[in-house]
Amino acid sequence: MAFDIRDSALSIKTEFPRKVRQIEHVWIPMSDGTRLSARIWLPEDAEQNPVPAILEYIPYRKNDFTALRDSVRHPYFAGHGYASIRVDMRGSGDSDGILYDEYLPQEQDDALEVLTWIAEQPWSTGAVGMIGKSWGGFNGLQVAARRHPALKAIITLCSTDDRYADDVHYMGGCLLASDMLWWASTMLVYNGRPADPQIVGEEWRSSWLERLEKTPPFVEEWVKHQRRDAYWKHGSVCENYQDINIPVFAVGGWADGYTNAIFRLLEGLQVPRKGLIGPWAHEFPEAAVPGPAIGFLQEALRWWDHWLKGIDTGIMEEPMLRVWMQESVPPQVNYEERLGRWVAESSWPSPDSTPVEYWLDDNRLTEGKAAVTKVISLSSVQQHGLYSGVWCPFGQEGDFASDQRLEDGVSVCFTSNPLTEPMEILGFPEVSVELAADCPNAFIAARLCDVAPDGASTLVSWGMLNLTHRNSHEFPEPLVSGQHYSISFRLNAAGYVLPAGHRWRLALSPTYWPHAWPSPEPVTLQVFLGEKTYLRLPVRAAQLLDEDLPEFASPETAECMEREVIRPESRTRKVHHDLIKGVWDLEDVSDEGAYRLFYNGIEYGSINRNLYRIREADPLSAEVRCEWSLTLGRGDWQTRLETISTMESDQYQFYLTNKLVAFEGEKEVFTKTWRTEIPRDLV
Repeated sequence: MAFDIRDSALSIKTEFPRKVRQIEHVWIPMSDGTRLSARIWLPEDAEQNPVPAILEYIPYRKNDFTALRDSVRHPYFAGHGYASIRVDMRGSGDSDGILYDEYLPQEQDDALEVLTWIAEQPWSTGAVGMIGKSWGGFNGLQVAARRHPALKAIITLCSTDDRYADDVHYMGGCLLASDMLWWASTMLVYNGRPADPQIVGEEWRSSWLERLEKTPPFVEEWVKHQRRDAYWKHGSVCENYQDINIPVFAVGGWADGYTNAIFRLLEGLQVPRKGLIGPWAHEFPEAAVPGPAIGFLQEALRWWDHWLKGIDTGIMEEPMLRVWMQESVPPQVNYEERLGRWVAESSWPSPDSTPVEYWLDDNRLTEGKAAVTKVISLSSVQQHGLYSGVWCPFGQEGDFASDQRLEDGVSVCFTSNPLTEPMEILGFPEVSVELAADCPNAFIAARLCDVAPDGASTLVSWGMLNLTHRNSHEFPEPLVSGQHYSISFRLNAAGYVLPAGHRWRLALSPTYWPHAWPSPEPVTLQVFLGEKTYLRLPVRAAQLLDEDLPEFASPETAECMEREVIRPESRTRKVHHDLIKGVWDLEDVSDEGAYRLFYNGIEYGSINRNLYRIREADPLSAEVRCEWSLTLGRGDWQTRLETISTMESDQYQFYLTNKLVAFEGEKEVFTKTWRTEIPRDLV
């Protein structure tokens, strides 16, 4: 999760319509006495000629870890007539307090006070927009639902309206082994970083030790809530879309983990809204890979000018949804560019989408229903899923799924005849299955692939469903052994063109490691191939609208602040198989590099090691181990944090350990270990 920025391919702007000045640090007071630390970029004459404001409100530290990416975006907005404000949330960066969890009511309450403070400044017109990616995209939606009068519009990138359905914790009611512990371990080490002595003074050490002692491992709370209860409903704006009464621009990419929410937001919201989906990973579209990148900051300005300045930029006259329609490519673990073209929809759901169904029959996808119901078995192969890529790519090498022939051989596959003409899909593929299980707790995973004439299998979409959640994610029910159930579940949304000569392939399995934590015991699912078992694809017809789309501008940003690369980034991602012991290890090591910022002298760097281990035929052997080493300092002030987090289970419990060690220089100043047992709740 490196916060460097790829600026070599960007068009760098150094001259803007308005000259910019920067306020490196300002305290924003909260009503309870807490102070939040902010950096502000302003037009030089803003006090004489007030401007609207744009707020980014996140916990990732404005003085170091996000300083590079902040430097290319916020001055750009300021140079075009906005006050651009970057606030460290309570308990992060130089701000006071403790960060106890994601998206708490306190986080939103603080945001409302920040909005009031901004609106009252002499350089502010009183109109504010919020922009943010990931955490900042989440809280943009959540704060919009609180209806502060100063907040007029938001841009939310790579976020979700449903914290249980689409985030690093659960998917389809399955625990995300690939991401839950990893993200919790990331926040444990991130939250452990001290404030900057140059900002907070001598109290930096005492506030640091308090932060280390009081900040909990978030994973403990997340695992306690294995069903979609009030914990997850809080902060999920899908609970009542009508709470949001301001315009929303939702942005994401096909390689990102959060794109499903864009379709739901466009369908559920009743306010002016737009959606944009490119080929991108979890990154801003002007700097993201896979390309093509676009001039997203120019698009953002068109949005802000319309809603914060009242200038008719034409953006709301354009189609509601614009999408990069991906073309078929050979399977690779890394793409710099993704072939395709821009298409558009005037509304969503699209009136021009037609469902096309394929029935499952004798390892084939057929266009007619099977004449006689047949029965097949899906057996647990615990290592299924090791080659399916990461859940939410950030654009690092090795993020994407490799050739799915490596996975197809350990699942049950159904393949169509070669297409005689191209088929274009946009939206959610859906799988309906009649099945029975031989144990009370099981899930089913599905992969949709593009099979080329040479046999190469490219992952297009995937999804999974905890079968105890077949009727409700809030009120799961055990399965009855041998009983027939008819279930349906969506795969991740896709925009894809399957060319003539290629075939669709649907692969089914009761395992998907490490994305899904395994069921407590080996599972065999009986699938009944008949009229209730089919794949439904959202087929899109070509539209005249696609022919008249305006071109996006080329990517441009402000100049990135100067930095020295002390240690370059690197990434390794390897699968090891011990043939004798039958153990499979997925080892993912990301050295996020080390940097020195010239403007404040801060040096920072991090290395992350993750291990996902499982033994053949033994679901209770599943183990995840996440380690971080993180450095932060300047001159004689040097700190280091080390964390080790592990997760295991037996048939009845999850076992979590988290260890945090902090060093000042080479002296250990803090160590703490948390050990927790949490009952499994039909997961």
